[in-house]
Amino acid sequence: MFTTIIVQPIFNLLVLIYALIPGHNFGLAIIIFTIIIRLLMWPLVKKQLHHAKAIRQLAPEIKKIKAQAAGDKQKERTLTMELYKEREVNPLSSLGIIAVQAVIFIGLYLGLSKVIKDPQQIISFSYSPLHDLGWMKTLVEDIKQFDATLFGAIDLHKTAVGQNGVYLPALLLALGSAIAQFFQGRQLMPKSQDARSLRQILKEAGKGKQADQQEVNVAVGRSTLYILPIFVFVISLNFPAALPLYWFTGSLFAIWQQGRILKEDVEEATAASSKKDLAAGRQGKKNTSGIKVTYSTETNKPQTNQPRSKKRQRRRRR
Repeated sequence: MFTTIIVQPIFNLLVLIYALIPGHNFGLAIIIFTIIIRLLMWPLVKKQLHHAKAIRQLAPEIKKIKAQAAGDKQKERTLTMELYKEREVNPLSSLGIIAVQAVIFIGLYLGLSKVIKDPQQIISFSYSPLHDLGWMKTLVEDIKQFDATLFGAIDLHKTAVGQNGVYLPALLLALGSAIAQFFQGRQLMPKSQDARSLRQILKEAGKGKQADQQEVNVAVGRSTLYILPIFVFVISLNFPAALPLYWFTGSLFAIWQQGRILKEDVEEATAASSKKDLAAGRQGKKNTSGIKVTYSTETNKPQTNQPRSKKRQRRRRR
């Protein structure tokens, strides 16, 4: 079922791109495929970034809840969930995009594995309507025409470390994937000068000092910034170069995508602030005559202290 619903559609989208692009380069098809997938995931990525931002903004409120609960974990959880509900924040919503990315990666890996083991699978595992495309007809006649390289420079079949030793192009691709993953995570990491490391928190906890869960979560996030790129590098060493290429392209595009979304948020916030300032300015212009306006607490009608005219003042003196 997973093969039918997930693997085969992902594989066929990749094959369609490969069959249509000029030159029919498999590496270029993977790059285009990755960009299309990231574009389709744009709404999910935007939602994830906004959710992460909302969680960070709630940090001061959560600290107040901890102080109010005074060690009562049940009360703390109840108040925290009420805060999430009030602000319409779901702590688990960010798992959605992670699950989608994992499913796509596994589907692509299984699809590419078929082609790597047997290039003939690009015909037998693809949908029959694709066989009517001109290049697919060529492959049906001669499968040796299949170009499984990145512009002839990197053989996407090979792994960085294998039985024949180290394959340098794939090794560089794996290293590039890890570096790109690092900068992708760093782009979203909140900056705090007084933040403590996870090691410091655990050290103090060992001395009997109770650790703040929110601070622990932030410290774990900073540790992940370094752990995940290492994981990506190690995994990429044993995968065919096609997978690190997908990972590398996806991380580079994600850096641009995240920067774009964050920039849009700043522009929206600036525009909203400008509208407020403009509205306040207009309200101020309506009251530039030096007349002080007050409101009666009984009638709620405006009253002014406008100076009496000179003629009226002379009449009163008489």
